[in-house]
Amino acid sequence: MYPLLRPLLFLFPPEMAHHLTFSMLELAKHIPGTTALVGGVKPPANAALEVMGLRFPGPVGLAAGMDKDAKHVDALARIGFGFVEVGTLTPVAQPGNERPRLFRLKEDHALINRMGFNNGGVQAAVERLRKRAPGMVVGGNIGKNKVTPNERAIDDYVKCFEALHPVVDYFTVNVSSPNTPGLRALQEKGPLLEILAELKRRDEAKTVHRPILLKIAPDLTDEQLEDIVAVVKESGIAGVIATNTTLSREGLKMPKAEVDAIGAGGLSGPQVRKRSTEVVRFLRQRLPKPVVIIGVGGIDSAEAAMEKLDAGADLVQVFTGLIYEGPALLKKINAAYPGRRR
Repeated sequence: MYPLLRPLLFLFPPEMAHHLTFSMLELAKHIPGTTALVGGVKPPANAALEVMGLRFPGPVGLAAGMDKDAKHVDALARIGFGFVEVGTLTPVAQPGNERPRLFRLKEDHALINRMGFNNGGVQAAVERLRKRAPGMVVGGNIGKNKVTPNERAIDDYVKCFEALHPVVDYFTVNVSSPNTPGLRALQEKGPLLEILAELKRRDEAKTVHRPILLKIAPDLTDEQLEDIVAVVKESGIAGVIATNTTLSREGLKMPKAEVDAIGAGGLSGPQVRKRSTEVVRFLRQRLPKPVVIIGVGGIDSAEAAMEKLDAGADLVQVFTGLIYEGPALLKKINAAYPGRRR
């Protein structure tokens, strides 16, 4: 049914379509059989796996940015996700950048976004997560408020970490979004190590421990990636999510003038697939297991997901592929995964 719904959804501006989709998904929770009509099927039992000491119902998760405020975790659990990453959440609610800030590149099956960490603040998300149903693995993606200077960024990450610690299963430290001014500067070795070491120290002081992951950009040079490897080893965090959206506009079919008219923002979609897989492979060669790598970027088919796993990823996440392919994408990945494992 999703191939029939998509043209209708695409008649609306992207953000409006986003809210309509989630409204339908929430409604489907209360009508037996409706979820299956759009291709949503829970992962088969033989797709379950254990990573970071957590049992995942399946290998494919929802990347951060789609359920920013943790409003739809239970609904998302019904359509085939093995885990959901909420956020990016900040200490204080913020509206994000001015609209329009989300753009479809239909011919390219891609998106450009400059959302700017729009969210209702970490405390509101905490209250929702306290009420979520058991069984779904949930990650908390955390960032800093736009008005917080980089020299005080660590305070924002600590506030989010402490608030979310009782209600999520793992953390993702987001220093790689291109849409918050100056944020990517925190990927430099010095400030990054300071943030991660402090979060790791705080986690070790607690009775229950939460794995900490770092989300990085695809635009890093090999030298910068070597610094990331050193930071992961020195800080002792659980692993890396590779990768976020790219600033590159290479490989697009849309005319350059139209792309330029959209303006700033991170590109996601098939154009990111090759580079994100290269980053996954680069990291795995230098970070052997049990360091965890989650592969994300350009996953719009089971083949693309298996490519990430073959490059060294333990799990994968989707975002743009879900918008263009619908929940059937999750079913295909979950079906392919047990065969790959054998």
